[in-house]
Amino acid sequence: MNTDEHGVWVFHGAGGRFASGVFGDRTKAEKIIGRHSLSGVLTWYPVDELAYDWGVRNQCLGMKAEKLARLTAEDIGRITASGQPHYHYEDGNRVT
Repeated sequence: MNTDEHGVWVFHGAGGRFASGVFGDRTKAEKIIGRHSLSGVLTWYPVDELAYDWGVRNQCLGMKAEKLARLTAEDIGRITASGQPHYHYEDGNRVT
């Protein structure tokens, strides 16, 4: 995966319903996550493209063409982190 593509890093805190931060640089995000001892997931997302479309284009959804063809708009709208780089944090420390 090439994160040199136009994208952002989105932090979703543990137990949160919505993202709590969006960053242009993973290093900056990790400094803030560490400073506040946060737990959650930091995920890279493409800009100007759905995670679904990015996943199809990069062949990383893990679905065969027949299954992709049967997805509904609701299914497509729920697809996130489809092969995008992501890291887990506990108390500000990266664990994966």
